[in-house]
Amino acid sequence: MSNYLDTTKDIYKAAAEIPDVGLCCTTTPVWSFPGLEIPKIMLEMNYGCGSTVHPRDLVNSPRILYVGVGGGMELLQFSYFSRQKAGVIGVDVVDEMLDACKKNIKEAELTNDWLDASFIDVRQGDALNLPIEDASIDVAAQNCLFNIFHEEDLKEALQEMYRVLKPHGRLVLSDPIAEQAMPENLKNDDRLRGLCLSGSLPLKDYIKMITDVGFGTIEIRAKRPYRILHPNQYDTTEAIYIESIEVCAIKDPMPVDGPCVFTGRTAIYYGTETHFDDHGGHILLQNQPLSVCDKTAGNLEALNDSNIWVSPSTYFYDGGGCC
Repeated sequence: MSNYLDTTKDIYKAAAEIPDVGLCCTTTPVWSFPGLEIPKIMLEMNYGCGSTVHPRDLVNSPRILYVGVGGGMELLQFSYFSRQKAGVIGVDVVDEMLDACKKNIKEAELTNDWLDASFIDVRQGDALNLPIEDASIDVAAQNCLFNIFHEEDLKEALQEMYRVLKPHGRLVLSDPIAEQAMPENLKNDDRLRGLCLSGSLPLKDYIKMITDVGFGTIEIRAKRPYRILHPNQYDTTEAIYIESIEVCAIKDPMPVDGPCVFTGRTAIYYGTETHFDDHGGHILLQNQPLSVCDKTAGNLEALNDSNIWVSPSTYFYDGGGCC
């Protein structure tokens, strides 16, 4: 195992033995559902930068994989939607974190009468070599883990997620990103990388890493301020602004013209006809918003049609559109 991964294991071993409330700072509220009680210890061990639990991904009791178990909070949330034996699989490389997670799940049983610990299968395993069979998972997720990896390891981790997902399965990710170039000294600082800071990639590069392994559809669900690496605290000559991104990558076939990446762009036709047809599979009803991927947005803009308005990226996409 690479030295930086050894350092990461040490960080999270310590965080498993003594909860480190300030280790990460989730930028989204913790999902709350009727009848779901999250133990305080799970909240204290919520080592993520966003959320990967989206109810619309979790219909029909899916089989769910979560890599990097933390204190078990997201495993508990996922099991709420998949109440079956081993409906949720949690994988982690840190033995101490696995032990803490199992203990926390048993505690959650005491205040959640619907929960059976058998719903959650916690396994020792490596994100680069998942102990999961091919094409067996409906929804896979990771929160603030993959940004730790150097690019070759990140490619392997993404390939593993792609391997275990069923066709049209969903990979839900939350990671820090940074549009500024990360200084090499910070990028190679094993501890800063393990703390989910200096491995941050620009969004375009992050998306390319995901689509390069074969995911045909990408949804950018949220983008929020996360951290600032300032010269006052870090060895950098300029302040580096880091954001938290929430992404869903869908194992759809790759389109001939490249992946469909939704960054929250919308098209509106306000001409005199009842609709506009681009003859490429998109019909814009008069004055009705339609969510479009970046490719389609670019094609519509290239028409220079004064009756079509196309929004910039909002970096918030949650499905929808009128057609």
